[in-house]
Amino acid sequence: MTRILLIDDDEKLGDLLKAYFQRFDMQLDAATLPSVGLAKLQRDKPDLVILDVMLPEQDGFEVCRTIRKTSSVPVVMLTARGEVTDRIVGLEIGADDYLPKPFEPRELVARIQNVLRRGRSRNDDKSLRFGDLAINLERRSAELEGQPLDLTTMEYQLLVLFATNPGKTFTRDEILNELRGIDAQLFSRSVDILVSRLRQKLQDLSRQPRFIKTVWGTGYAFVGEEVQPS
Repeated sequence: MTRILLIDDDEKLGDLLKAYFQRFDMQLDAATLPSVGLAKLQRDKPDLVILDVMLPEQDGFEVCRTIRKTSSVPVVMLTARGEVTDRIVGLEIGADDYLPKPFEPRELVARIQNVLRRGRSRNDDKSLRFGDLAINLERRSAELEGQPLDLTTMEYQLLVLFATNPGKTFTRDEILNELRGIDAQLFSRSVDILVSRLRQKLQDLSRQPRFIKTVWGTGYAFVGEEVQPS
């Protein structure tokens, strides 16, 4: 059974989701205070956290930052504020998906299943190496020439998406759907900026890229040559 932790000060929402999730073999534990939720996270090690933005004690963005200091548990954020800026902030600081309130419980379940499926597929192997680029999937970190790369969550997720699908050409909409699970049209123009930032950090700016190749008229492909462990 999948164990879900909800951190939300709406007790009625917790009761509703607890009953609904049982249909999908999911067990929900709820906390109305961030301090209680973080304690439960440390103690119970849930499979996924649902995190509201508007909380007492501290907002959900701060809670997500705290979680990411010690845990790679998937996080789906909820908020009554549906502004694009809020969504981007949530994803940048480490959330895996973002769902505005009000929402249909079935959509939340679908997003949870999608996030967990992505996590399982990408963590079958604990690490990947492409020349002097090393990616540790368990620690959610990457190194280039032995030096840690300072990647945002979205940059790291994009790198992992490419590295776990070498040679595959992704369109911009496919990249956004894979990374965020939200309407790609809202953010399609941001893909080129995200790829550009990642290329800069990978020092991959030559006309003959080592890692990320532009496929003109289509999108992007990862061309790094994987080094198998000896």
